[in-house]
This record gives sequence, C-alpha cells and structure tokens, in this order.
Amino acid sequence: MNEASVGFQCPECLAEGRRTVRAPRTPYGGARAGRPEITSYVLIAVNLAVYAALAAAGGSASALGRALLLTPRGACELGDGRVYLNVTSADTCASLGSWTDGVVSGAPWQLLTSGFAHVDLLHIAFNMLALYFLGPQVERVMGRWRFLAVYVVSLLAGSAAVMWLAAPYSSTLGASGAIFGLIGALIVVVLKVGGDPKPLAFWLGINVLITFTASSSISWQGHLGGLLGGVAAASVIVLAPRERRVPLQVAGLLLVSAVVLGLVALRALELA
Repeated sequence: MNEASVGFQCPECLAEGRRTVRAPRTPYGGARAGRPEITSYVLIAVNLAVYAALAAAGGSASALGRALLLTPRGACELGDGRVYLNVTSADTCASLGSWTDGVVSGAPWQLLTSGFAHVDLLHIAFNMLALYFLGPQVERVMGRWRFLAVYVVSLLAGSAAVMWLAAPYSSTLGASGAIFGLIGALIVVVLKVGGDPKPLAFWLGINVLITFTASSSISWQGHLGGLLGGVAAASVIVLAPRERRVPLQVAGLLLVSAVVLGLVALRALELA
C-alpha cells in the first residue's frame, strides 16, 4: 500500500484503473496521437535519405536507381537511353546493351521502393511539402496505423496502375501516387462529415492540370492509381459501422490490398 494524502492507495488497484480507462480515439477508431505530424516526418526522412543515396550513387541510371525504380517488365537500354522494345530478358540483352530488371523479371520490391525514390530536387520538394501538409491531417482523423495503411495502399495502387497503363520498359519513381491517395482520403472524410470538398477538389484539379500539361515525364498513371487507392482505403476506414469497426476495417483494407496485388499479378503474367 502507498501512503496518500487521505488514507492509503493500492498500487494494483491504480494499475487496473489505468488499464480500464479508455484511451482517447480518433473519429474512426484509431489511437489519438499526441503529435500526429511525427509519422509524416518519418516518411519525409525516409524519402530524403533515399534521395541522398540516389544522388550519391549517380541518379536513376545508377545500379541503385535501376534497383529501386519501377520498371514493369524490364528494359534493355543502349547507352544513349534508347530501348530495345522486343528484348525481354537479361540473357538476350547481354550482347546489345544494359539490362534493367523489372517487376516481372524478378524485382517485385520496386512496387514499393519506387514510391520513396526521387532524383529531381523540385520533384521531391513538392512531394514532401504536400506530405508535410496532408499527412498530419489524415492521421489526426484516422490514427497512425490507418494513415499508414492509406499511404501504402495508395502507393501500391499507383504502382499497379503503372504496371497496366505505362509502357512495360518505362521506369517510374516518386511519392506522387501516395500523395494523390492522401488527397482522395481527405475528400472521402470531408464528404462523410458533410463538409465542403471544393477546396480539396480545387487543389486536386490543379494537380491534375499539372500532371497532364507540365511535363511528359510525369506519371499520370501513378497519380490516377494512387488517387483511386486512397479513395478505396479511406472509404473502408470511414464507412465501417462503429459496432464492428476494427474487424471490418482490417478485412476491407486486406481486400483492397488483395485486389491491387491481384491486378499486379495478372499484369505480370501477361507481360511474362
């Protein structure tokens, strides 16, 4: 027993009381973080570390760049950047040029790593600035793990769209798919609570305009896939009924992930 100002306290009783007091939750069941921006800071740090590593290695054409960037089938390249379209394996490419492995030829990790890879300073600056503003907002209403689930599902959905809609020998990189997914997630939340989605829709429209007019090197495929993935993942989290919220959210997120990975697998079989 511990002596208190009035009588004595039972340590075991106090511990049990702390266990039975419900922790504060976000509107959609997640644990409320004291500093919801920390998760976004960690993601930004990872992106910056990969950017620095790629810069030190020599950029997207380096061995590290070839390993991290998303190339659906793989590519056989000449020294001037041209690609042999009909060459689909490293063995055939050996006497012709330099082979870059892709998802189909044995580098499935590119579906994830490409979303953390940047080689252009403006590219990573814009993406990280967007993550800095959007990430904490999503985590504040969903909680850390649900925010991370939306981020990863959006990233993978962007990669799946690249697999299907981009040239099989092209290489794609950047966190833009995940960023578009966060925009989609916030739109879902705003619509759910009856808010005004026009500011987010305007921002989305500006980004879509930039996607299709600023540069031919921007991956509209990754942006589209990320947006759809973010909307799907956020809808699962936001629309799950309170009575069975957690199991339905987990099952729904697993289903969305399975659909995304299933689409990747189907495309891989088609390209093999």
